[in-house]
This record gives sequence, C-alpha cells and structure tokens, in this order.
Amino acid sequence: MAKRAATAGLLTALALALGYLEHLLPLQLLVPLPGIKLGLSNIVTLFALIALGKRYAFSILLARCLLQGMLFGSVPSLAFSLSGGILAMLVMSLLKQGYPSFFSVIGISAAGATCHQIGQIICAGIFFQSSAVLAYLPVLLAAGGISGCCTGLVGQLFLARSAHMGLGNDTAV
Repeated sequence: MAKRAATAGLLTALALALGYLEHLLPLQLLVPLPGIKLGLSNIVTLFALIALGKRYAFSILLARCLLQGMLFGSVPSLAFSLSGGILAMLVMSLLKQGYPSFFSVIGISAAGATCHQIGQIICAGIFFQSSAVLAYLPVLLAAGGISGCCTGLVGQLFLARSAHMGLGNDTAV
C-alpha cells in the first residue's frame, strides 16, 4: 500500500511536469486549432490505470488537473480538463476490464483520448451555451484518435519496461 501511494505521488508529479512541458511546446504553431494537444500527461494516467488500478489513476488525474489549473491554467481550462479527463477515465476503466485479451493499451488510450475530446465539447457547449461547437467534434475526434494511439504506444512501452522494475500489472488493485 505504501509503495503504491508513493508511486502515485511520483506519477502525479511526473504528469504535472509533462503537462507543463506540453504547455511550453509551441504545438499551436504546427496545429493552430484550440483543444488539440499531444496529451503527454495522459501517458502517466494510462500507466497508473493499468499498473495501479482505477482508484489511483483517478486520484492522479484529479490532482494533475487541479494543480495544472491552479498553476498555469484558468477556470475554463480546468473545467475542460476535468470534464474530458473524467469521461476518458470512466471509459478507459471500463475497457481495462477487457485488457489484455480484448483491448490493447493503445486501444484503451485511443478510446480515452476520443472520449476526452467528447467531454471537452460537452463542456464547451455548456460554457458557451451553444451547440455550434459540435461542428468542431470531427476534427477533435481525429486529433484525439491520433494522439491517443501515440500516447498509448508510449504507455505500452513504459508498462513493458516498468514490469522489470516491479511496477507492472502485479501491483494492480
């Protein structure tokens, strides 16, 4: 229990650092569309879900979103992050039940990323009181699918590597 709690604390710090790094990257110069990011901190959330279980992964997600929002975000960005993150976590937790025989880490990540975009669009619709934001959903879903596959691949590599260090699936709850 103490090992998992300490690991969760380290993973929260890593997720926050990756989120800050992503915040510094000039991705908007390459893809000048709002809401499209690499999702580097989602690698940590995915790892935590598979290696530590949904309770730890959810607490890491909440801590990361709240800390990122307070440190270098705004109230709307916090709302978008939480709405997307919570929906993504719910879907990934459900899909994890079929892992590894039915769903791969990459599949779980891609589904989570696309659901993250759906959660953000729902939040944007409420925030801006407009259904016009739904027109942006296909672009976000495509970007989410691509970034989810990329972060899933990195997460899969990280999980395989960490199994040798005693942090793999044997610690799942």
